[in-house]
Amino acid sequence: MRDLSRSQLLVYGAVAAALLVVGIRWVQGSGSSGGSSPGVSYASEGSGASSGGHGSFGVGSSSEDVVVDVAGEVRDSGVYRMPAGSRVNDAVARAGGATGAADLGAINLAARLGDGQQVVVPGKVATGGVGSAADPAGAATAGAATGPISLGSATVADLDTIDGIGPVTAQKIVEFRDQHGGVSSVDQLSQISGIGPATMQSLRSSLQP
Repeated sequence: MRDLSRSQLLVYGAVAAALLVVGIRWVQGSGSSGGSSPGVSYASEGSGASSGGHGSFGVGSSSEDVVVDVAGEVRDSGVYRMPAGSRVNDAVARAGGATGAADLGAINLAARLGDGQQVVVPGKVATGGVGSAADPAGAATAGAATGPISLGSATVADLDTIDGIGPVTAQKIVEFRDQHGGVSSVDQLSQISGIGPATMQSLRSSLQP
């Protein structure tokens, strides 16, 4: 009877050992499967964080909008908020486009807009009748109506008509404006080499931002 009990114990021990091995393997298999799920979940969270970061960047970009005043020969002149990096052409389009009397060839449509800039679309100058050489009074009236040149849209040819400004200085002014994304004040032009106090006086009376 005592020997039989030992045999039974040995059998029970073997069965218990086998069950233990099977149980360990099952636990390990369950752990691997469970580990993969958090991995997938983590990747999803990472993707969401990336999307959130992109959204934050978009909000930051909107804070860099510029506000410009569009006037002259446009259909709906006024003050408009434009996205950063916009050009003069975009501002003209935002104001309803140019009228039939506009002279778009007189302004630089590709110039970058600056905050606080005024874009003035000039009208076409009559070549005969009122304002011609035969009618000096009409010419004076037309010149008075034109007023100061818009610095934000002035071309080299426009700047060259100002007293004390030659082609070289006019080119420097255009390059300075484009490099700085526009000019909000005529006084900023004093930073350009070759423009002294006397020239600045002419610029103040002949230009507007």
